[in-house]
Amino acid sequence: MIVTAGAPEPLGLRLGEGGANIAVFSETAERIDLCLFDAAGAREIARLTLPGRTGPVFHGFVPGLQAGALYGLRAYGPYAPERGLYFNPRKLLLDPFALELDAPARLHPSFFPDSSEDSAAFAPKAKACDPQPAPARRNGIPWRDTIIYEAHVRGFTKLLQDVPEKLRGTFAGLAHPAAIAHLQKLGVTALELLPCAAGLDERHLHELGLSNYWGYNPVAPLAPDPRLAPGGWAEVREAVAALHAAGLEVLIDVVFNHTAEGDGHGPLISLRGLDNPAYYRLYRQNPAAYINDAGCGNILRADHPAVIRLTMDALRAWAIYGGVDGFRFDLMTTLGRRADGFDPHAPLFAALAQDPALRGLKLIAEPWDLGPGGYQIGAFPANWGEWNDRYRDAARKFWRGDSGMIGDLATRLAGSADLFAGKKPPSRSINFVTAHDGFTLADLVSYAHKHNEANGEANRDGTDANYSWNNGVEGETADATILAARRRDQRALLATLIFSRGTPMLSMGAEFGQSQRGNNNAYAQDNEISWLDWAGGDPRLLAFAMRALALRRAIPAFTDEHFLTGAARDDGPADVEWWGVDGPLRAPEQWQGARHFLGAVFTVGDSRAALLLNAGSAPVARALPHRAGKRWRLALDSQTEDGAPIPTSRIVVAARSAAVFVEDVARPPRKTGAKRARS
Repeated sequence: MIVTAGAPEPLGLRLGEGGANIAVFSETAERIDLCLFDAAGAREIARLTLPGRTGPVFHGFVPGLQAGALYGLRAYGPYAPERGLYFNPRKLLLDPFALELDAPARLHPSFFPDSSEDSAAFAPKAKACDPQPAPARRNGIPWRDTIIYEAHVRGFTKLLQDVPEKLRGTFAGLAHPAAIAHLQKLGVTALELLPCAAGLDERHLHELGLSNYWGYNPVAPLAPDPRLAPGGWAEVREAVAALHAAGLEVLIDVVFNHTAEGDGHGPLISLRGLDNPAYYRLYRQNPAAYINDAGCGNILRADHPAVIRLTMDALRAWAIYGGVDGFRFDLMTTLGRRADGFDPHAPLFAALAQDPALRGLKLIAEPWDLGPGGYQIGAFPANWGEWNDRYRDAARKFWRGDSGMIGDLATRLAGSADLFAGKKPPSRSINFVTAHDGFTLADLVSYAHKHNEANGEANRDGTDANYSWNNGVEGETADATILAARRRDQRALLATLIFSRGTPMLSMGAEFGQSQRGNNNAYAQDNEISWLDWAGGDPRLLAFAMRALALRRAIPAFTDEHFLTGAARDDGPADVEWWGVDGPLRAPEQWQGARHFLGAVFTVGDSRAALLLNAGSAPVARALPHRAGKRWRLALDSQTEDGAPIPTSRIVVAARSAAVFVEDVARPPRKTGAKRARS
């Protein structure tokens, strides 16, 4: 085979008329070879040195190369880890801009720097392809109407019997009518999927016989993971189109803060072997050491043009080829870091803001990392959503029974003005009680402590700050009273989340009692611990969640985009009135101490609704502000299994329950009898 000079754009291998162009970025390499393999990926059939070089880009054109060709890269230069250089032509490297892989990436001892073995026989190969763009995206769902459901592609359908077995655990399974019907019935509007790009297992998991189930360990950000999308981009595109047709948006969790190559002892599989100092943030005084603000061994150098280009091309691939509606960025603070710390005007933010394919999408930040100054909630661009962990902690502590929580909880119910007012609307606060990382909702009220023994780390992994409780027994029990109490607490937590200002996010299975047996860090559990247990789901809890979400959609007072002030609007009632067990909360001392009841009356125009939360052990009878010609109607009551209100003329909130009252027009009194005719 021959190779000509080709062109420096676009990066990666891209098919064109008469063959394929390959362009590879490296500021420090001396030479780059393109290696072609047979159809099985077992035998290297050609090694072509890229003859062209434009600045830091090596490039070439291979006539006759067609779709389906398997390839990898070899990079030449000094092997000097003390200078941050890891060139080793015995290691076959994955094109970081690859659009498809031939098979799932599997860790092998030959990948590591201390191995002299050639890794080509075991390394994942990129596959030449030319994916078709997705259909034009429909108009997005407004933020104020958005309800997010966080799910895992594999775990969502792996045990769903109505989906054909060969489709379970894939994008095709996600697009099956049985999977979509559940999401529609529940009433969510956006599916937020855990990472879907090709990833690799960590070394210690390989030794334990486990695998990285969540996918937060990427190797090829532009390529769908073959385990989730064996049909490649076509499968992703068709699944997203099916979800769109059902009225659902699709968001993808993306990981650009670190890669699967880890620290200096990790595998040589892609970026490290191509240009380690350009792609990774190293210590200036010791280039052999990686800055580790993500806690995964390395972080990407997100202010370097090469990393910005890789990130932007990957996002565009998911938007253009997959047709997705937005992204959730894992540990996004890392992507705003410069050498001297976080910068809210970092280059990547500017690039996203001007890109026509991306700037109109929903963008959500996980606004922290482990580095210095890593907690940056409220510091991201105005159009971005941000995960709100303060909401999570306040809701958990209140329902656990902690003292002094009603002030913090009121701030969270009202949209977290302390974090976002003057910066972005309340809907950009992504409120959640549980997420993939941590206890499930059922486990939150069933376990006081984590139980991660199955992860093989002697229960040392995972957070201890769970703010959880077990209702009297740790873990599984047959006690009907305790089980009823746990269901009651789950309903109260769901009601709190759903009727707060901001965008609610439910984690997969929260709607019907999914348990992970107390594991609060199930990233390595690609099994029944993490897969959604459809057969064991609680239909009563599902009915409650459906009722609550339908009520939220019907009441503008719960979704208004203004921060609350407590001031009257247009000579009407105040936009919010706070109530305690003894009446209106007006004096500072009324917000202090062991108070476990909080009521909020929200008013928007003629829409008025009250959310009453009672975490105490006794029922609370409470009057609500009255308007002439109006009456309060109980619309949802978490003391009942499905939330259906028990007819009542009194405003009473049962112990450890939540209630929603809606203001209606008062009906005229009924006549007690017919008027007698005169004799």
